[in-house]
Amino acid sequence: MVSFGVLSIVPILIAVFLSIKTKNVVLSLFSSVFCGIFILNNYNPLETTKVLVGKYFINQLTDSYNAGVIVLMIFIGGFIELMMMSGGAYAFAESFKNSINSKRKAQLLAYFTGIMIFFSDLGTPLIVGPIFNPFFKRLKISKEKLAFILDSTSSPVAVLVPFIGWGVFIIGLLQKEFELLNLNLSDYESFIKSIPFNIYPLLALTIIPTLTLLKLDFGPMKTFEDNLSLESEVAENETTLDNSKYRVENARGSFVWLPILVLLGTLFSMLGVSFITSRVSGGAFRAALTSGYLYAALVLMGLMLFYKSKTFKEIFSIYMNGMKKMSEIIIILILAWSLGVINKDLGADQFLISFLKSLDINSGFIPAIAFLFGAVISFSTGSSWGTFSIMIPLIIPMALTFNAPLYVTIGAILSGGLFGDHVSPISDTTILSSAGAGCDHIDHVKTQTPYALINAALAVTVFLIGGFTENSYLIIFAIIAQILILIGIKLITQKCFKGDEKCSTFQEDSKKQQVI
Repeated sequence: MVSFGVLSIVPILIAVFLSIKTKNVVLSLFSSVFCGIFILNNYNPLETTKVLVGKYFINQLTDSYNAGVIVLMIFIGGFIELMMMSGGAYAFAESFKNSINSKRKAQLLAYFTGIMIFFSDLGTPLIVGPIFNPFFKRLKISKEKLAFILDSTSSPVAVLVPFIGWGVFIIGLLQKEFELLNLNLSDYESFIKSIPFNIYPLLALTIIPTLTLLKLDFGPMKTFEDNLSLESEVAENETTLDNSKYRVENARGSFVWLPILVLLGTLFSMLGVSFITSRVSGGAFRAALTSGYLYAALVLMGLMLFYKSKTFKEIFSIYMNGMKKMSEIIIILILAWSLGVINKDLGADQFLISFLKSLDINSGFIPAIAFLFGAVISFSTGSSWGTFSIMIPLIIPMALTFNAPLYVTIGAILSGGLFGDHVSPISDTTILSSAGAGCDHIDHVKTQTPYALINAALAVTVFLIGGFTENSYLIIFAIIAQILILIGIKLITQKCFKGDEKCSTFQEDSKKQQVI
């Protein structure tokens, strides 16, 4: 292999720089791929274009594994759009409206409904937000709290599920990397084994019920909650989404749970119960999952026709529109796959490995480094998927060469991408969570960040320990630590309220500043 030295990492640097500068993942990845091929082909632009299409893009499209992933993503897109527009989620939540008579119940029901819409990270804020906005307003719970719940039950849930778009995307990146490294590893099994180390999204999920049960708010969130009763009655925030398109006549709650049961039933029927934890061939998994989404969509179509919620023409149009929406994701996948191959052709992984060896970095620190690096990229770009596309081809070879724990490293990459996305003001899920709750976008970022920082600090701690021990029970330690920290904050705030003059003065000053 020809050694390109420092030039081998130029495409990676271009991908990171342009992602941060332009916030456009497709443009950044394409530029990176083009630059890599340009270097490989002696800086000949015409030859670069020819090879780009003929060798890289077409090879990725004709690869049987890649083609299967693309077909699966198309079916997932059709199902998600159909589910979002069916009105089922709204009908499901409406059936509980009479029992939502306390702040705790409203928050927990919004939380569990968000988890139920696990098939779409963008669907959670767009569907759940407008549904629960009136309940939160009636019970005097801030819109910022609703946005926090929406953001914590969208991508943090989606990244943990192997049989939806997020999981399929990540598994596809892992498979390509294992293939390039000639590893006899199951991409699906590796994803499953990395879940206990996907610390940040797991902590994002546990913090909501813990805060709710403790009746705890702190930081800017507490100020918004305390000042809510002082706010004058004004017209609805202009950013509140119109939920009329999710309120469909004759829709039923069964539009949600029955198709999902069909999806899961198909997977169990075709793969057996063992597919949850055991090794499953990529072909069998994709075939079962594609079948599951097809049957689930057909069942949902049948329900919508039976209850006359929409006409067949409308249903089919929605389904096809959902398929079309997956085009950008498919383009990102093709570019990410191509970039992975180009990095190998340039020897980027070997160059970086040699560089790290010269620094004499202990392999146990690689997961923590992966988390922090991923968080910076994700925060700067607002894209978890773009971060995964850059980080997985870059970090996995290092982890294997340095004998760092693979599953901990995968979890660290995914966690870093999620944390950066969670606190980024330009993240799509962050923006949609603000819009779905009808609150100011910057207020949502400010109120969510203190909670996210606690989870991130715990995640870094786990990755520092897990990098040396690879103990899958560390997530239990992290959850217990999270609960104890929140209880500690609760006790400190209670002490303040019981008459500590300094605390009271500080709180009043802080509250005045927030109001200003």
